[in-house]
Amino acid sequence: MKQTRAHVARLELSAAQAAVLDAQAHTARTLWNLLHEYFTFRQGRFATLKQCDEAIRAARREIDWMGQLPAQAAQAVLKTYRQAWVNHFDPDHPAKRPAFKARLRSRAAVDVPQARDLQIKRVNRRWGAVSLPKAGRVRFRWTRHLPGVTRGGPAGRITGARLVKNAFGWQIVFRTQTMAAPVTGPHPGPAVGIDRGITVALALSDQTMREHGPWLTGGEREHLRRLEKKSARRRAARTPGQRTSHRLIRTYDQMARLRAKAKRRAVDWQHQTTTELAGTFSVVVVEDLKITNMVRSAKGTIEHPGRNVMQKAGLNRAITGEAWGRTVTFLEYKTRDRGGLVVKVPAPGTSQTCHRCGHRDAASRDGTRFSCASPACGWTGHADTNAAINIRNAAGTVVSGRGDLGAARSVKRQPPRAA
Repeated sequence: MKQTRAHVARLELSAAQAAVLDAQAHTARTLWNLLHEYFTFRQGRFATLKQCDEAIRAARREIDWMGQLPAQAAQAVLKTYRQAWVNHFDPDHPAKRPAFKARLRSRAAVDVPQARDLQIKRVNRRWGAVSLPKAGRVRFRWTRHLPGVTRGGPAGRITGARLVKNAFGWQIVFRTQTMAAPVTGPHPGPAVGIDRGITVALALSDQTMREHGPWLTGGEREHLRRLEKKSARRRAARTPGQRTSHRLIRTYDQMARLRAKAKRRAVDWQHQTTTELAGTFSVVVVEDLKITNMVRSAKGTIEHPGRNVMQKAGLNRAITGEAWGRTVTFLEYKTRDRGGLVVKVPAPGTSQTCHRCGHRDAASRDGTRFSCASPACGWTGHADTNAAINIRNAAGTVVSGRGDLGAARSVKRQPPRAA
């Protein structure tokens, strides 16, 4: 069974090499914008793939700076652009309509679609070397074995790469393909319901929890706060229409590095936690949350202004910082690789219903404490644990699921369990 994964490694670039990659990324972004204009506004109808390819070839002959982007990378931009339209027209895909990419708000990226151009070699225990088009030989941080490169490493091959720039500099993302042994039977572990929250990151129906601390230390949070105040003062002092000063750009870069550090720590925690959950449980049941609607602003309009706008903004930041959707995405492919399943169930009522008697009352929940309002029951416990048990018991009303469908049927046949 073929298994496609991505491996990210940090590049060690000289100033000249970084400038070459920056120029390629800006050219790729400009090519995307030109393709979007040509594709959508040409004589009032969509252009064909052949017409777009001919337009790219003509532009590379007539415009000098288009030659900064390798020909294979330019074809990869066209392929990615066409796939964005395919995703948009797919009713089961959440992708939005492709749009123009702004210079400062889009992520710099360049594709290296042909693996034979990379010529990957391991230099020593900590570093490897890779060839990048028009940039030459570049060292990258070696943190794990690459299939088809390392002796005695996993069997497989590298199918291509993508160069991505973030707040820490340029990174290379290898696209790897390995042969994994097929799953011969269902996952032996039990089923579990998971409630995603803010006070408690993940509450499980077996009455355990998976929590984490702040992504930034106290000193780092204070440093970020001071940088935000500094940037606000400089923006207020800037004349409208004036170019952004180099000092403000440096402040923005420092803020971006701190936020990127927090995100890197969050992703590391999510990977470790989801790997442990996927190896322990056969079926993971989660709520089908509409996160985009949950983090919608409460500002309202001039005629109908919103209420508690600042509190809602703080809640939105907290929800976004937990990255609930990314957690489920990690769980989906990790449980599928182990013969398990991720099931999504309807979200309404899970936090207000007593899992023991089924009585539903919004007054039963007070923060993290749940006390059943029914006189005949009176169960008391952690509110997130109660919600997780309700999510586990709601596996018979599946909204969607990815993985082994046989495991889902076994969950549906089981009666609700009381804690």
